[in-house]
Amino acid sequence: MHPCKQSAHSFVSDSNVPEFDTSRILLVMDGNCALCSGAARWIAKHDRHDKVRIAPVQSALGTALMQHYQLDPADPATWLMIEQGRAYGSLGAILRFGRMLHPVFLLAQPLGWLPRFVQDWLYARMARNRYSMFGTADLCAMPDPVLQQKLVS
Repeated sequence: MHPCKQSAHSFVSDSNVPEFDTSRILLVMDGNCALCSGAARWIAKHDRHDKVRIAPVQSALGTALMQHYQLDPADPATWLMIEQGRAYGSLGAILRFGRMLHPVFLLAQPLGWLPRFVQDWLYARMARNRYSMFGTADLCAMPDPVLQQKLVS
């Protein structure tokens, strides 16, 4: 759930990781998850300052970044946020990203006060059950133009 500790921009020297725009936040999300697909569409709509790009974990970039940070791209509990060359994962990354994107996420900030193992447990329960709770969807299937601008493959 958490990326292994690496120096900032360590992925640049990894020949398996395709180049991408590091001036923006990159979210690596499950492209088959309805919850993730809905979140990506919401992010695209609310990213007013064009700070975010999204790569499906199933893409070459998404898979390479997961492997670089020693995360299993097939594990449903993995997602990744790259900000200023640093990698974040689990609930902590969601809270970090959320407060940057929209003030409504400030309501969830008390979750950040929980011990890390409790945050990880909560995140894992949601992540591992998201298909049964929310179903599946294809993030890249006919995305609207706003989302299409955010997708990196």
